[in-house]
Amino acid sequence: MVLSVLVLLTELSTPAWAFCGFYVSKADTTLFNKASQVAIARDGQRTVITMANDVSGDAVKDFAIVVPVPTVVQQDQVHVGDPKILSRLDAFSAPRLVEYFDSNPCAPPMMEDRLMQRPMPTAAAPAARARSDNALGVTVEAQFNVGEYDIVVLGAKESSGLETWLARNGYKIPRGGAPLFRPYIRQNMKFFVAKVNLKEFNKTGYEMLRPIQIAYESSKYMLPIRLGMINAKAAQDLVVYILSPKGQAEVTNYRTVNVPSDANVPLFVKEEFKDFYKAAFQKAYVQEGRNVVFREYAWNMGNCDPCSADPLTPEELRQAGVFWLDDQSQSRPGRFAPPWMSSNVFITRLHVRYTRDKFPEDLVFHETANAQNFQGRYVLTHPYKGESELNCPAGRQYRRSLPARFEKEAQTLANLTGWNIAEIRKKMNLQQPIPQQWWKKLWNSLFDRRFA
Repeated sequence: MVLSVLVLLTELSTPAWAFCGFYVSKADTTLFNKASQVAIARDGQRTVITMANDVSGDAVKDFAIVVPVPTVVQQDQVHVGDPKILSRLDAFSAPRLVEYFDSNPCAPPMMEDRLMQRPMPTAAAPAARARSDNALGVTVEAQFNVGEYDIVVLGAKESSGLETWLARNGYKIPRGGAPLFRPYIRQNMKFFVAKVNLKEFNKTGYEMLRPIQIAYESSKYMLPIRLGMINAKAAQDLVVYILSPKGQAEVTNYRTVNVPSDANVPLFVKEEFKDFYKAAFQKAYVQEGRNVVFREYAWNMGNCDPCSADPLTPEELRQAGVFWLDDQSQSRPGRFAPPWMSSNVFITRLHVRYTRDKFPEDLVFHETANAQNFQGRYVLTHPYKGESELNCPAGRQYRRSLPARFEKEAQTLANLTGWNIAEIRKKMNLQQPIPQQWWKKLWNSLFDRRFA
């Protein structure tokens, strides 16, 4: 059972621009089956990685992970995090649905109308064992307990010896696992192994395992995902939240592309947004060759537009591993900002759906100074309802333009999702558009000029 994508999960012998609009809904990680979440806070060579463990109930006793790490990790470098922090990152950065309302085309534009379109933020061992380990080429570099986790950090000289050590110590490695250790051993990486101490877990009072956080310094800026493919039978989803003091992060060894965005879609999508986004993501995934990393969000944590959740507070950012915050967050120069806003934390949300054949390498990241804003955003635009008031030329032109606008929304939805266009038109109560005869266009034009 693969419960987290960046790790090998085993069984013990005994898962920049303002948009405006009104936020309606979001497409969070609950849309995807067993989507793993990882947060990486990095500045220079210092890194804090937070790994979500979506495990509860009886599965807790069978939970263990093996994570390649670039350096030996000691007890004070490991922390048990707040289980809510990854949910907050997810809610803040999730692709979103927003809606607008057309104003009366016959009425002069008013300042109040423009103000009403501003975004509305939402709340939201013994010596004998040591000799045996050495014979296997395995070295226990560190061993300690943190919270509900019993942790050992291993060094290894060859993969079969590491596989044997894990088996002798109560871990069952899925078939085909040993060869995947080799690339990490060649890089002289260590193996962070954790399992649950049930006695300590019962003391916490939590129903689910809390995330593990690891702090280290290394020039390696990567996320190991290959071990998580050992016993996976289908494509896996991984969402990575990268927190940086500079700007966007991207993947260097695979293409990083923006998820399709800023599209006007039919009004009925409001009731089917989850199905819509799953279909749109799957189609983009296939069209891009199933081997790209999608950027779903990139924004300064100090604000959002529109907000699907409140920006994280400085305390929440620290819980997410941000270690470079000053005691008092600084607002953007020359701009008013509430005291909880922070302008030196930039979040990039990356979403990768991967299989072993399409992602033969681990993810390698690169930090950039690009602070351009981006979000996966889909727009509903409600037509003006006051039909009786549309008695001016602009109003009549507006009324005539609606069928073409609705048809364009239907076509856009079909192109994004692959849904049947006839079914879309049916849900919108549209008929197949009939081209207007050229002479009717002429008469309508003359009529509008006459009464202008």
